[in-house]
Amino acid sequence: MNFGEILRTAVFALRGNWLRSVLTSLGVIIGIAAVIVMVSVGQGTQKEIDKLVSGLGSNRLDVMGAGGFGGGGARLAAGARYTLVEGDAAAIRKEVPEVQYVAASLRGGTQAVYAENNASTQWQGVQPDWFDINEWKIASGSGFSSRDYDSAAKSVLLGETVRRELFGDEDAVGQSVRIGRVPFTVVGTLQPKGQGGFGQDQDDLVVVPLETARRRLTGATALPSGAVQQITLGVGRADDLSYAQDEIEALLRQRHRIQPGEDDDFNVRNIAEVVATRTQTTRLMSLLLGAVAGISLIVGGIGIMNIMLVSVTERIREIGLRMAVGARPSDVRRQFLAEAMLISLIGGAVGIVLGAVGAWLVGRFGSLPVALDGKVIALAAGFSIATGLFFGYYPARKASLLDPIEALRQQ
Repeated sequence: MNFGEILRTAVFALRGNWLRSVLTSLGVIIGIAAVIVMVSVGQGTQKEIDKLVSGLGSNRLDVMGAGGFGGGGARLAAGARYTLVEGDAAAIRKEVPEVQYVAASLRGGTQAVYAENNASTQWQGVQPDWFDINEWKIASGSGFSSRDYDSAAKSVLLGETVRRELFGDEDAVGQSVRIGRVPFTVVGTLQPKGQGGFGQDQDDLVVVPLETARRRLTGATALPSGAVQQITLGVGRADDLSYAQDEIEALLRQRHRIQPGEDDDFNVRNIAEVVATRTQTTRLMSLLLGAVAGISLIVGGIGIMNIMLVSVTERIREIGLRMAVGARPSDVRRQFLAEAMLISLIGGAVGIVLGAVGAWLVGRFGSLPVALDGKVIALAAGFSIATGLFFGYYPARKASLLDPIEALRQQ
């Protein structure tokens, strides 16, 4: 029997029990659709992590103090301490050569007002290296000058979201805006970054020099001299991150006179470790989701094997008759294997369509990130073929091993 005859015979046999064939293929349809959706979600999540890495910087360390500000510069709960100072940043810059960039900062919430427009946003008081560490670029105008940093100038840079809400299509550079109760001159705007890895709007901010923030935006709070909330560090080489972190922790413990056994009054966060942890979690979740989809495929494959075994039992006389008129065992084996493959391939094709639609719906209306590409479709097609071959071979082999004389005796 050639391939065309085998295929026609398989189609004829499946059409004779079309409802049973459809029900048998449901397991494969569900399994393939689940594989596509689950893998697409896993890939989408991984891309979100990559976006997070590019937004935060993989060679970055954040040193956080024990206290800070609430919205609008108001002090936090009673007893909150501001344990980091600008001197700590200067000491790190001097004593830890692996650190390439150092920037101390303050932050808080505020209202930005221009004419009749206003926007509720966040302000950041920063040092010069903050822009390099966070990869912020100037879209229009200019950045801060050395004089702006030294003299606590009332100069401000606007994020794209704030610029759009305050000025629309109007040029913002050179205009006067009120940040809180203080008038500032817009010296430039920042290039948009869009949504961050944690879902926040990165462009919803205004940036001022650090000393300006301390004098003009922290309100009436009794801020200790030189106090900052955070020191952000950029390390030159990724291999030096762990070493630099140890050196920084030792240096700050020495500067803050923390005795052995006492708790640190600061916390060093390694962005690479945070991202690695999230990546590992995502990988484990992807494996779990893939296992669930794999179980669906196994169930579908077992259904195919079961139906094919039933088909062999029902068609013993037909098999005996074919062998009696000259069909070889290999012809019988190929015929039943073709039937199993046809069920699996039809179920796989329908499953691919449903999986692609399902992935699109999850990405369109759900909260999970989805990335569907050709490799996922190819993977699903491969699973479909493998399922038909694996679970169809045993029934096909059993049919080919029947004795034709004994088969013809069956009623």
